[in-house]
Amino acid sequence: MTTIVDRPPAIHVKDLEKSYKDLQVLRGVDFDVAPGAIFALLGSNGAGKTTIVRILSTLLRADAGTATVNGFDVAAQPTDVRESISLTGQFAAVDEILTGRENLVLVARLRHLPNPGAVADDLLTRFDLTGAAARRVSGYSGGMRRRLDIAMSLIGTPRVVFLDEPTTGLDPQARNDMWQIVRDLADDGTTVLLTTQYLEEAEKLADRIAILHEGRIIANGTLAEIKQLVPPAEVTYVEKQASLEDVFLAIVGTDTTKEQS
Repeated sequence: MTTIVDRPPAIHVKDLEKSYKDLQVLRGVDFDVAPGAIFALLGSNGAGKTTIVRILSTLLRADAGTATVNGFDVAAQPTDVRESISLTGQFAAVDEILTGRENLVLVARLRHLPNPGAVADDLLTRFDLTGAAARRVSGYSGGMRRRLDIAMSLIGTPRVVFLDEPTTGLDPQARNDMWQIVRDLADDGTTVLLTTQYLEEAEKLADRIAILHEGRIIANGTLAEIKQLVPPAEVTYVEKQASLEDVFLAIVGTDTTKEQS
């Protein structure tokens, strides 16, 4: 886990609301994310996780409420927000015709960075892609594409990274590799907001976990704090410690009716 310094939040969300026609997806969402923390937003499909990420990354406007990222208002200062963040969506946004290195060089040039080739080579090494640098991305595995996608999103050294279900569709080894990448980002001082449906992912990575259900945050705290919401089950002589999955299902119930996210 990362060490959290008592500073103003890197992300501040207050009373956030969003509807799609008659469907109210967010119903007054509140949370803060400390600088350099890994914050997991946990919820079922349709809970509103992606909607929150899209609002915080300025891709969508909220109907009500306020949100700031790195001290910039997402509605009033969208350009400043975009310059200080990166976003990795649920599907890798890479050019399959180009090689891995060419993808990185292209993004570095678009960001007007000096010596884009050196930037690309450094990221290829960091993400263990040097051996595949000259290969077209169309021949990459799912885990390699995801690593390249995140490497591309880190060009320019963003202070906040949004990872929207980054391990969806990955095999167990690729998922473990991705978890290490997320830990490394936080160790370097990057703030990470991670959305996930995988309870184990939140349990292993997050400094704080927020559970989003039916458009509201219904639990927010450290893993230990959230586990305390459900009393331990008792057997004859053994006390069972509740898992995060036990807590999640106890809080939200077993109704996973899908809403639009």
